[in-house]
Amino acid sequence: MSGGTFLGMPPFPEAAAAAVRDTRLRGNLRHATGTIRAKRAQAVAELPDWARLRAAGAAIKDRTLRHLDHYLERLEEAVTAAGGTVHWAADAAEANRIVTELVRATGESEVVKVKSMATQEIGLNAALEAAGIRAYETDLAELIVQLGDDLPSHILVPAIHRNRGEIRDIFRSEMGSWGRPAPDGLSDEPAELAEAARLHLREKFLRARVGISGANFMVAETGTLVVVESEGNGRMCLTLPETLISVVGIEKVVPTWRDLEVFLQLLPRSSTAERMNPYTSMWTGAADAEGADGPRDFHLVLLDNGRTDALADTVGRQALRCIRCSACLNVCPVYERAGGHAYGSAYPGPIGAILTPQLRGTASGLDASLPYASSLCGACYEVCPVAIDIPQVLVHLRERVVEGGEATVRGRRTTVRPARGHAAERAAMRAARWVFEHPAALRAGQRLASRTRRLHPRRLPGPGRAWTASRELPEVPAESFRDWWRRERGDDGGGREARGEREARGERGGDR
Repeated sequence: MSGGTFLGMPPFPEAAAAAVRDTRLRGNLRHATGTIRAKRAQAVAELPDWARLRAAGAAIKDRTLRHLDHYLERLEEAVTAAGGTVHWAADAAEANRIVTELVRATGESEVVKVKSMATQEIGLNAALEAAGIRAYETDLAELIVQLGDDLPSHILVPAIHRNRGEIRDIFRSEMGSWGRPAPDGLSDEPAELAEAARLHLREKFLRARVGISGANFMVAETGTLVVVESEGNGRMCLTLPETLISVVGIEKVVPTWRDLEVFLQLLPRSSTAERMNPYTSMWTGAADAEGADGPRDFHLVLLDNGRTDALADTVGRQALRCIRCSACLNVCPVYERAGGHAYGSAYPGPIGAILTPQLRGTASGLDASLPYASSLCGACYEVCPVAIDIPQVLVHLRERVVEGGEATVRGRRTTVRPARGHAAERAAMRAARWVFEHPAALRAGQRLASRTRRLHPRRLPGPGRAWTASRELPEVPAESFRDWWRRERGDDGGGREARGEREARGERGGDR
């Protein structure tokens, strides 16, 4: 298996157009997201102080991001004092090189992995394979994706686009080439599928000498890393191997254990709709005694890969609050119909639409299209446990795409050219700005539109045809609001100052 990546995927509109024609995909997504959405709403409703908890999470994240350099240095000191080694990776290539060298130094050619968004982001599995190292995913959904030579399509449930029948067929045909084959007569019952995965993975857990993970949180004051999961595979990967390598985005740090408490309440209810996560694994440095649980050698790779650039954007930086709960995906009408693969990134859905263009830039057609992969309905903001205003950031990024110009991406200055088709939009926006800045021109335009309203087409010609194919242009009223106000109130809309000037000249206004 080559280890799939998202490189070279088409812009979102093209990928989404193909996805919405897949009726089985839409059925799988509708069922899964609807079920998760309903359970989450019930779990959140149990807490009367959810709004305050949400505000606390956002405040902690914002404070940490403002002083990120301080907390990262403090984290490095704590990890080092506990016997771990910290590596700094500026981009994906450096992170992959560091991890590959660390695995090679052990003499091993196999690793077991805990589900990790960061390693998906950098394409670590493909980099390891190119170096002759085989990585085994141990999360059930990630295992399904790997065996099917597929790509993840959801943050919480990477194989959400597959139904039980498809999973059974993948297990039957592919498990044997990766290790223990599926049992004879395997059905599509969830219990049987889970048991097949458990038997398949057990031999890998017992054989592995190197584990690779990410982390949901890192506590700066003690150097502790935290992984939350629901299957127990993470616990096996974090305790059995002799060497553990954790690749973690620099934004995952929290200052103290007291801060961690807030997120351990927010995350499970928002993601799996549980009051408490089934498995919460924490480790600090390396095991320092014979027979103690945990690895003898621990390495932490702190990943930037565009995060510092995102931090410099005062509007877009709130995307770095994300705790990867996936609540925004489960309420998004666009994601429910297009699926995760259309986003062309390890981060699908609304959060991916704002995070990916900041991490990768908007130079490519795919990345420039992502800020438009939304109806701006606002449902994502309403459910976000750390109050990321995703619609605000989407509009902000759309402005960046339209305007183009220079930007910093992964520490390098680059020129972002407006995406194809945005030249006309940019010209229209500039013309509108000029009109709004000149009241006389605005009044003349409004009167002209009113007097010619019977001549207006119901569908726009040329490039506007696509927009009006599913929308009707609103009817222009017989008179503008300005004219109505002047006729009814005797005021030309100039406001209190203009009215005061008229009264000083002895002019009467309308009804008071």
